[in-house]
Amino acid sequence: MVVVPPSALDIDPSAARQAAQWLVRLHAGDADMTVHAELMRWRNSDPSHEMAWQRAELVLGKLNATRAGNSAEAGNTLGGLSAAALREANRSQRRAVARLLAAAIVAGPLGYGAWRLAPWHEWSADMRTDTGESRESTLADGSRIQLDTGSAVDMAFTSSERRLILRAGAIWVQTAADAALRPFLVQTAQGTVRALGTRFTVRIAPPFARTEHSCLIAVQQGAVELSPVNDDTSVRIDAGKQAQMSAGNVGVPEAAGLASDGWTHGVLYAEKTPLGIFAAELSRYRPGIVRCDPAVAALPVSGAFQLRDTDQALAALAASLPIRILQRSRYWVTIVSR
Repeated sequence: MVVVPPSALDIDPSAARQAAQWLVRLHAGDADMTVHAELMRWRNSDPSHEMAWQRAELVLGKLNATRAGNSAEAGNTLGGLSAAALREANRSQRRAVARLLAAAIVAGPLGYGAWRLAPWHEWSADMRTDTGESRESTLADGSRIQLDTGSAVDMAFTSSERRLILRAGAIWVQTAADAALRPFLVQTAQGTVRALGTRFTVRIAPPFARTEHSCLIAVQQGAVELSPVNDDTSVRIDAGKQAQMSAGNVGVPEAAGLASDGWTHGVLYAEKTPLGIFAAELSRYRPGIVRCDPAVAALPVSGAFQLRDTDQALAALAASLPIRILQRSRYWVTIVSR
């Protein structure tokens, strides 16, 4: 009998979800011998279960290697998350990890590098959103914020400053006047955005972006000052402009398009955007994976797509481009040539 490695096979999405749930359950630190016996019965009950579990172990090894390098602690974590963190997680947070793992298991070696687990500080942030969710809030000082899908922010207001720490995703901010004249700051890993009486968005580049280690700041009203962490200078960006900020510098400001804050209105705008990039962006707003065949990835996409119904957005793509949408399940979509 020829044994085909799990990395070479398509994995059943249902089996992948169950394998992911088993991983989370085992690594939460409360699994006894009975649980391990149940896992073995599940693995032996169907060949698709065993293949999904083998793929899950490959994914786990890849994620831990990414997070912990050659650290001896890598084997004791789930994608860099400790058992203690998983024990403290609530049911919703564990489900979020399981969904990410399931997507990585289905994607396999060619795709799971992009499906990195959200670190614990994103789960435990003061305010966060799940896939496809957008959330608005009015802060204690009267300022308003809105979080995009898959976003997380911590709030650090003191007597001397109003600071938001953006952990993941994107945020829209409309600042309010402050009687104590405290500066309003949005901090990311790349640097700090200082508001100058303004309305603006800050987005941390997702894993598939060309400028992954940067954030994009777009100003709709007023102005902001951008200060990279590794540069002592600040760059002012005025209304109608946007700029990329990395840890070392700020890119040349350019005109901000509709796409910079379209998500705040539930719309994904595209203007001659390559289909592969558009598909990756659309996938941020729906559970599972949207894969694009390289043969059609360069096709240009233009238009406005409603994020409240991503199935409709996919149908609109199929109606306007020479492509087909193959949907094995709600969680597994592939875009191929017609």
